[in-house]
Amino acid sequence: MKSTISKIQKDIEVLLEKAYELRVSDLSKSISLTEEALLMSRENNFLALTAHSLSKLSLYKMIQGASGLSLILSLEAIEIYKKLDDDRGIAKVNYSIAGIHYKSNNYHLGMVYLLDCLMTFRKYKDYHNESRSLKSLGAIYEFLGDQPNAKEAYEAAIKAAKLAGDKKLESNAYNPLSGLFLKLLEPEKAMELIQLSVALKQETGDVRGEAFAIYGRGKVHLYYKDYIKAKKDIEAALQIHIAFNDQLGITMANIRLARLAIAQKENKKAKNILKEVIEFCELNDILVFKDKCYSLIYTIYKEEGNIEKALKYLEFYVQSNKKTKSSQVIKVIKNYEAAAKIKSSEREARLELEKAAIELSKKRVEQSGVIKQEFLSAMSHEIRTPLNAVTGIITLLEDRSSESEQQLLTSLRFSSKNLLRIIDDILDFSKLESNKMVLEKRPTYFRKFIVNTRETYIGMAKEKGLKLQVSLDAKVAEAYRLDETKLFQILGNLLSNAIKYTDKGRVIVSVSLKKSLKHTDLLLFKVSDTGIGISKADQVRLFESFYMPRAITTRSLGGTGLGLAIVKKLVELHGSSIAIESEQGVGSMLSFELNLEKSKAPTKLRKTSVASLQGKKIILAEDNEINAMVISKILERWGIEVLRAKNGAEAVQVSNQHKIDAILMDIHMPVMNGFEATKQIRMHQNKNKATPIYALTADITALSSDEYAHLFNGFLRKPMQLDLLLETLLTLETPSLVH
Repeated sequence: MKSTISKIQKDIEVLLEKAYELRVSDLSKSISLTEEALLMSRENNFLALTAHSLSKLSLYKMIQGASGLSLILSLEAIEIYKKLDDDRGIAKVNYSIAGIHYKSNNYHLGMVYLLDCLMTFRKYKDYHNESRSLKSLGAIYEFLGDQPNAKEAYEAAIKAAKLAGDKKLESNAYNPLSGLFLKLLEPEKAMELIQLSVALKQETGDVRGEAFAIYGRGKVHLYYKDYIKAKKDIEAALQIHIAFNDQLGITMANIRLARLAIAQKENKKAKNILKEVIEFCELNDILVFKDKCYSLIYTIYKEEGNIEKALKYLEFYVQSNKKTKSSQVIKVIKNYEAAAKIKSSEREARLELEKAAIELSKKRVEQSGVIKQEFLSAMSHEIRTPLNAVTGIITLLEDRSSESEQQLLTSLRFSSKNLLRIIDDILDFSKLESNKMVLEKRPTYFRKFIVNTRETYIGMAKEKGLKLQVSLDAKVAEAYRLDETKLFQILGNLLSNAIKYTDKGRVIVSVSLKKSLKHTDLLLFKVSDTGIGISKADQVRLFESFYMPRAITTRSLGGTGLGLAIVKKLVELHGSSIAIESEQGVGSMLSFELNLEKSKAPTKLRKTSVASLQGKKIILAEDNEINAMVISKILERWGIEVLRAKNGAEAVQVSNQHKIDAILMDIHMPVMNGFEATKQIRMHQNKNKATPIYALTADITALSSDEYAHLFNGFLRKPMQLDLLLETLLTLETPSLVH
């Protein structure tokens, strides 16, 4: 009897091994063999082999694109592995689940699962699965724009594959590393790696993998403008992907064919391909590639001079980005910590008596904090960078557009402002949660500040037929020392909410003097409305993060649910608290007190005309071509000569060759980032050692970089405010702050 069971087990193992070998050449056969192994395992009640079969079948279904079925199979496998107390088996399933998540744009959850299974694989010195996990982690880093960590992950994947003696895995990691070197403008290195990958794929008979390799080679040929070879490789890759029903590969290849058509000035062909890809992406829920298609179609129409259609697809791009990337940031804040805590507590409960588990837990907590910060940094950069181009192009087009085009521009500006408000709320919330935000107080014309706040929201109120009124106590001082940005954020969130949830009547913001001392005034701020009101039950939870009352959420008015949570924390940062009085159907009043230091009127900026900028020479260090084009055109309008640098290394080189008046330095650039480039200019003898350098950044976390902040004369955030840029440049005659 035992020998019979042993033979059946052996037969099942042979089926699974054969299925795994065939996955690269005949995925359908792999699935068929694995389903047979699963059936035999269930019939004989072999729990370990059942879980193993489920895990493998989940992997193959994920490759095939059946994400829902793959997840169901994975969860069943995990339940069995838990009964068997097999953490290595759980890790293998988690690898499949990670793939399901990040291939459907849930990068935050993909990263959680990959980090978890990677630690288990390292514990068992499972180099094969360690290599697979590192390669996938590198792909996530690359999407987030973190090229150094992506490169490190890919190289570590190659090292692990070599330790495992697996040439297929080794070649798998060469593919994305080659693409990364192409982004870093090192095409020779990219071609060397991709040729190595192709050779290994052919040596090992990995047909599906060869498709990705020759696709990568086609990308390098396209870079060199060898269109015949590029087309041959990409079309060959596409045919293999179609044969394997590989949705990811099909989409990538078609987009690359569209890029090839654009390069060959075949715009009509490119647009047809891209529109078909958009339909394919919508059908298969592949959002990230949809964004790329919108961006490419926008570029084609812009170059053709069809402004109306260009703006249409630019707006599609902004809206799609809002859906994919803003939701990503919200999810990473809301779900990442919860997921990490659940998985951490499971591991600690299982291994709480072992010292190694305690150390591992500490490391995971530290790493999750770093990953979260890196994610927020990258998301800030990824969203703000295209927004900078959008707002700049809107400004350039406003003076030359027809009335119908002006309506499109107004819609586009509103969409981009709304997206910016969402990302600012999310990032500010993160900083407040980690206690990294501080008040930056400066002398401010208080009355003018209140009036300007009203003017910002008067249009929003008029659109709904509401009156927006200000009541300002005559005893309030002319100027106070305050953090204008944060107070505006408090009042802005309160006014925005009040207007949104009021259908008729008025919204009033009032400021009254409660107590006056020699140096300070205690002011009472109130924002009241005649809106829908809030129930007593909802008032208790109103200031919780991500919470929106049912009466509000059913109105489909959008928002992140962070606005009032941020208001509460910002008011507390001022050493105060916020109160609410509300009655359903009557209205609401939110109030808070601030103790503000009286101040002399702030010094006004010396008025200098734009003409004073004529002949100024500026280095613009910016790797994004669209942003560089937009900023250059604006600067040239003001009579400024622009010297362009595409990365930090070029910026250093140009600064050694020309004496200039200022440097606008982007932070995130290839080859050498803006921090390092500025350090090089400041620390070494050159013509511009003391020249004003202003950091351009779409990464809000860069503003708190203590290591490099002293090197810059200031930070200009993207999307760029043109009045602030002009105001900054008009002070160039002022001596440098950095010596």
